[in-house]
Amino acid sequence: MNLSDSRTAGPGVQRVSAMEAVLAHLRDAIARGEYAVGAKLPSEAALGKEFEVSRSVVREALRGLQALGLTVSRTGKGTFVVADEPVDNPRFGSYSARDLLEVRRHVEIPAAGYAALRHTADDLGLLTDLLERMARETDDTAWVALDSLFHITVAQASGNPVFGKVIEEIRDALARQSAFLNQRGDRRAESDAEHRRLVDAIAGGQQDAATEAMAHHLANVEHALSDIVGRPR
Repeated sequence: MNLSDSRTAGPGVQRVSAMEAVLAHLRDAIARGEYAVGAKLPSEAALGKEFEVSRSVVREALRGLQALGLTVSRTGKGTFVVADEPVDNPRFGSYSARDLLEVRRHVEIPAAGYAALRHTADDLGLLTDLLERMARETDDTAWVALDSLFHITVAQASGNPVFGKVIEEIRDALARQSAFLNQRGDRRAESDAEHRRLVDAIAGGQQDAATEAMAHHLANVEHALSDIVGRPR
């Protein structure tokens, strides 16, 4: 079963990532009872062979299942099914989606406003470079790393090192959440456009526009999370 070039049905027929295709297949298999609660999933190597994708793709899909609360990973034993319906509040490493969104609203929105007022030429150059690299990037894992770096850079451009430290602390969780959100085939392009609007506001010294752009971005993150968690079987 080759899922490396899957497409979704519907208007325009949209290409989806291999990770999204594997995750959707496993999620549906759990919902159907093909893998019952308590069952052990096949190994990464076995799943990679079955779907004809790399182990890194399988690993990201398994992380998505864990974020949804459908499975747990037991060191040295494998991945086991613990539920057949996703949780309302996915977890990304040490933090839940709710944890991240609450903190990000209180940190990243004001930080974006301060960045519009206090950024340096170096800050703006780095943000612009990150935008261009993300637009060109074809590897999803590399894009996710750049996405986390972008948000750290915005926080650092605020001129307040505390903002930067907070976002650094949740960097791994942000990366996991970003990879999870990329299940929705259009999310990455949307995120690139939202980032560009934010940088335009920062570059123009527009504090209100920068805070509004970040608030809009985080609202779309929340909507995408709800969309993925609430997908019908």
